[in-house]
Amino acid sequence: MNKTAEPKHYDHATGGWGSLDGIAKVEIASKAAPGALLTLAEQNKPEGYMCSSCAWAKPPSPHVAEFCENGAKATIWDLTSKRCTPEFFAEHTVSELTAREDHELEKVGRLTEPMRYDAASDRYVPVGWDEAFAAIGAALQRLEPDSVTFYASGKAALEPSYLYALFARMYGTNNLPDSSNMCHETTSVGLKKVIGSPVGTCTFDDLQHCDAIFYLGQNPGTNSPRILHPLKDAVERGCKIVVFNPLREKGLIEFVDPQNPWQMTFGKSTKIAHQYLQIRPGGDIAALMGVCKRVLELEAQKGDVLDHTFLADHCHDHAAFIAKVHATNWAEIEHHSGVTRRELEQAGDTYAGARSVIGIYGMGLTQQVHGSQAIGMVVNLLLLRGNIGRKGAGCQPIRGHSNVQGQRTVGISEKPDLVPLDKLREIFGFDPPTEKGHTTVEFLEAVLDGSAKGFLGLGGNLARAVPDQSRVQPAWANLELTVHVATRLNRTHLLPGKEAYLLPCLVRAEDDTQASGPQTVTIEDSFSHIYGSIGR
Repeated sequence: MNKTAEPKHYDHATGGWGSLDGIAKVEIASKAAPGALLTLAEQNKPEGYMCSSCAWAKPPSPHVAEFCENGAKATIWDLTSKRCTPEFFAEHTVSELTAREDHELEKVGRLTEPMRYDAASDRYVPVGWDEAFAAIGAALQRLEPDSVTFYASGKAALEPSYLYALFARMYGTNNLPDSSNMCHETTSVGLKKVIGSPVGTCTFDDLQHCDAIFYLGQNPGTNSPRILHPLKDAVERGCKIVVFNPLREKGLIEFVDPQNPWQMTFGKSTKIAHQYLQIRPGGDIAALMGVCKRVLELEAQKGDVLDHTFLADHCHDHAAFIAKVHATNWAEIEHHSGVTRRELEQAGDTYAGARSVIGIYGMGLTQQVHGSQAIGMVVNLLLLRGNIGRKGAGCQPIRGHSNVQGQRTVGISEKPDLVPLDKLREIFGFDPPTEKGHTTVEFLEAVLDGSAKGFLGLGGNLARAVPDQSRVQPAWANLELTVHVATRLNRTHLLPGKEAYLLPCLVRAEDDTQASGPQTVTIEDSFSHIYGSIGR
């Protein structure tokens, strides 16, 4: 690792002057195009564009600056004045470029023209759009549809994602994995199993009415900093936030609001966590079992702690779950959770004393071997007191990529039962395939065994986003066709198939004016809200 990339110890609160300093450094390093900083004024605004960083919602009443350090960095990075031109590719072979670090590859700048890989010179060379489209179409016609995978990254908006999925199915395959296969697939399976829906149950307004938040496996300071504003507001009106995380994350400890002049001037911070339980990695299920056990103890002592009417009317097998909690002893809970009975009892007291509770979780839960069960335990705790389906309560996963949830909504899925195939048949006049397609992992297995022949990528850097890279990357050369729709050069582009193309595209923050006028796309956030997005 380059020494300059090693993390540095940081003693300050999340936010504050440190976040502004981070934005300034990226603006200088990226050589942002003139006006890039002014463009941020339109980010996450009603008449502006949606941030391309995380999937957090924009509030009903936006701040003057409705962006965080990460979002500003992403937009400035997108709007760089640096260009990755045909001249750059003429100067460097693909073999030479593979020796560069990933960040160095992206720093070259934005792709400017369609490029085709020339094996004889080991270089990408310019190709016209019409010629590229014709060659890609001819290659697809030669391949069996089920040997081709159409991968999507969460940054693509709903409209291109819909057309991409439609194209794949018209071609004849449901091989439509996306980046959520590697992050929140556990949510798609686990949450649907327990509440019947693969998405969260909360709205932005719920955060303004909850009495407690149980926060598991997510670091807002790094992953979705704009959530710190509603967390700060919740704390200041008396909401108690209970955190379960093996690491003491700065964003869950204290926050200085960069848009609060008083805090910025005097360095005052808001304490976020009311209680911070440093569980052992993978100890979430046991910790939540302990909280449930305390709630049942309070029910036995005082009564009226459980919502018996809600349990009777809306829940299945709650008696068996309660019996399981009673049968689990505290010694076992302490051993597997890594925290003490006293700490879990305190969390249970907070839960039982709150009228409305929200459970928030991130990839700290979804990436566990027992991630689906961990999500189920979050829901079970909420159900004990009816904290689903009413104001200020619910279960809310925090997604990663902007619009990754929306892509599933518009049909990017390998599961045909999640797609209205009958409507596609009725509207577009073709018979969509009904066989299940490849997940991301299944595609990689097909690359390794040679049955995969083609790969089309709508954004992303898949070869760097998956495990077992030392096994997978050498096998990419066996693909007959690789096509990438991208904004910058990345590692996966340096693993060309026998035919390989790079197709540049616009980013969300850029103006897209066609013959009919400026084009608007739409984006779905973690709350299942859909917003218009128009570049500037």
